[in-house]
Formats: sequence, C-alpha cells, structure tokens
Amino acid sequence: MSNSGESSIARPSLNVDSKKGIKVSGLRKEYLSFTEVFAQAIALIAPSATPALVIPLVFATAGNGTWLAYLFALLVIALVAANVNEFTKRSASPGSLYAYIVKGLGANVGVVSGWALVLAYFLCAGAVLCGFINYADVLLKLLGISFPYIAIGLVGAAVCWYIAFRDIKLSARIMLAFETVSLVLIFLLAIIVLVKHGFAIDHAQLTLSGVSATSIRIGLVLAFFSYTGFESAASLGDEAKKPLRTIPKAILGSAIFVGLFFIILSYTEVLGFIGSSVTLDQAQAPLANLADYNGVHIFGTLISIGAMVSFWACFLACINAGARVLFSMGQHKIFFSSIGDAHETNKTPHIAITVITLLSTIIPLILVGLGNALFDIYGWIGTIATFGFLLNYGLIALSVPAYLHREKELKTKHIVLSVITVLVLLIPIVGSVYPLPAYPYNLFPFIFLAWLVVGGLWLLIRNFQSPDVGSNLETSIETIHQHFRDVRAGGDGEGI
Repeated sequence: MSNSGESSIARPSLNVDSKKGIKVSGLRKEYLSFTEVFAQAIALIAPSATPALVIPLVFATAGNGTWLAYLFALLVIALVAANVNEFTKRSASPGSLYAYIVKGLGANVGVVSGWALVLAYFLCAGAVLCGFINYADVLLKLLGISFPYIAIGLVGAAVCWYIAFRDIKLSARIMLAFETVSLVLIFLLAIIVLVKHGFAIDHAQLTLSGVSATSIRIGLVLAFFSYTGFESAASLGDEAKKPLRTIPKAILGSAIFVGLFFIILSYTEVLGFIGSSVTLDQAQAPLANLADYNGVHIFGTLISIGAMVSFWACFLACINAGARVLFSMGQHKIFFSSIGDAHETNKTPHIAITVITLLSTIIPLILVGLGNALFDIYGWIGTIATFGFLLNYGLIALSVPAYLHREKELKTKHIVLSVITVLVLLIPIVGSVYPLPAYPYNLFPFIFLAWLVVGGLWLLIRNFQSPDVGSNLETSIETIHQHFRDVRAGGDGEGI
C-alpha cells in the first residue's frame, strides 16, 4: 500500500483552508440538514427489518419478555449514545468513532477500532443485501418473474453504489423516503392489531410469564443487534450543517425513536400471534402472517415491499458510513492514499465507496453461490459485524474519561457514565461468546479476532514503513479538534 503516485482527482489530505489553517477533506461542507443526517442513522439501523426478522428471533428465547429485552437494549444504546455525544458535541469529522477513539486512547488503539468498524459496516451491508435479495425475489415471483439471487444482488448493490457515488444528499433523501413509507405501514399494522384485540392488556407479557433471567440475557444479545448503526450519523461530520448540534441530536434521537418503535412492535407482534396455529418464532413471514390474521391481506404485500426497500436503504447507509471511515483512514495514510481521495465534482469519497461496495457485495454473493440459505448468511455475517460495533462502543466509552481529562473537562458524572456503559456492554459482549454457541457461530468470535490480528499486523507494517504515521494521525485529528475548540470559544455559530 504505497503512498506514491499522483491522481487527477483532488488529493484532499493536501488541501488547506487558508482562513482557518486546517486540512479539509474534499467532501461537501454544510450540505446536509438535520433530517438528512437523521435519515442516515435511521436507515442503517433499518427499523423496518427488525419486526420482520429479529423480533421473532428474540421471542424464540425471551418469549413474553421480548419487549423487556428491547427496553434493556434501548437503555444500553442510550448510554453508548451519551458517550459518543461527549465527542460529537465537541468535534466532527468523517472518521466517526475511529477518529474519536484515536483522540481518546491514541493512534494504535484507534486504528484497530477503525479496522473493526470498517468490517462492521461492510459485513452489515452484506447481511442486509441478503434480506433485500430475499424480499425482492418474493415480490418478483408474485409477478411471475424469476431471477438468480446473484443477479438481484448485483443490481441492488450497483444502484446503491451509483447513488452513493453521485451525491450524499440524494442518498439521504432516498433513504428517508423509503424508511418513512415502510415504518408508516408497519405502524398502521400494529394499530390494526391493537384495535382487533380491543386494546386489551396482555398480562402474560406484562407479568413476564414463563420468562427467566437467562432467556432475557440471550434475548438481549439479539435485541442489541437491532440497534447497531445508530452512531453512523457521526460519519457525516464534514457534510452536516452545524455538525456540533446536528449530529448529537441525530445520534440520540435515532436511538430513542427506534427503541420506542421496537418496544411497541415487539409487544404488538407477540400479542398478535396469541391463538394462532403458528408461533411468532416459527412464522416464515411474521408481518404478512399478522396482516392475514387481522383481515388486511394487502398489508402483507405492502410491508414486504417496505421490507425490501428498507434492506436496500440499509445497504446504502452502510456503504456511505463505511466509506467515510475508510476514506479518513486513507487520508491518514493507514491505507492507500488514493482511498482518501474525494471526487472533484461530486465531493464524495468515490474510491472508498467503490471498495466498500465491492467488499459488501462479494462476500454474501460468494456464500450464495456456494448454496447457502439467504437468512443463514444474514445471521452469519451479521453476527461478525456486531462484534465490530460492540468493540467500538466499548472503546468509545473508555475513551471519554481519557479525552475529557486532557481537555480539563472531566467530571465525576463522566466517569460514572463510562463505567456503567462498559459494565452493561459486557452483557451482550459476554452473552455472544459464552457459553460458546453451536457451529458455525462458535467460529465467528475467532474469525473476528483474526481480523483484528491482521489489522494489528498491518499497523506494525505501516509503522515500520513510516515511523511517524501514528504521530501524524494524532496531529491531524488534534488539528480538527482545535478548530472546533476555537469555534466553540468564539461562539461564531459555525458548526454549532
């Protein structure tokens, strides 16, 4: 990964804002509104997909405690969001959690976290691509059309690549439109279910009938996966309007919004399947089944369309976020310098987008070509992706006290927040590896560790090739932080 060679595209790491004396990324500044930044976070969480896929899996272990597992998961995510926002309200960049962890725990830990975060985003994209293929195939067959899975996946990924390459605002607006339609349909179905049941209270759920501490713990691990990606709004640090205000609101707001949605839908889905011949965890298409049971068959088809576009929008959100982290690492000379190039006209990280899209597409399609079931692949690579998110969430919580101590802003409440967050994160972290799950899930923690080892070895190589790469990285990120310190101190309104 040489740093030599020139490109006809602007090399943003060499561009300097003469007025402020800081390096600029080459991405479009002051471009995205709060709603568009919020759309990025919502799309990557893909809330429409959770009632269709994840809530039934949580019910299989947590039973009547499914809603409680989602409530606990929301509390954990809110704690993580509070830690992330200790950084986002002070600084902004495309590096997302990676840049913040560098600032808190140093270059070495930060680079490993970035390596894990890139993995998390492209594997999450690969997982939801399988969901898109499944629902697209179902809908095409309703029209009497049949296409190979690989062809459907390639078309879906190619369209996402073009939109991400073309314009981040276009991406945000498309994601927002698709998710809004899908969420409205699902919420209307939930209201229909509640009306059909006369808004009766499900005492079995509220009294946690048949629920044990173990079942809640296992369900919590699965519920936690539903929330991953809420932090992706931070990757738009260079492109958001008033980022020190917009991004913290988008991160916390998206977590709370989808958390309440998940709690309501988990309660409603469990209620809606009472008395049915098929249990929630055995239903092939739970939302479509729920629509049939309640006499609104058309909703099943509409929600299937919504689920398809939700998975597609999530793929788009993943490559947008993952590309910007990879782009930042390219600018910091961790990878090829060209990965840190921004397109001269579109002002998008086009090379990083291409790399992330290829990785996100190739892995699941190879597994499809080997004859594996789509939702098996979804579970496999989605699980490994979750490890990447969990590592970054834990490291960001550890970074807060170290960062604020150096900023001379550390207070007791920050230490308490950090400690509590790390402790509650241990529940999904430990629960995902102990007791070691059955094959092939027992292999995934070791695959993730192998990825981290490769990242660590690559960092050693880069440090050997360029001994100052770590110090230059820290200096670059400190320059950005100093700029926002000056903005906050000056109170000129820029960024805040």
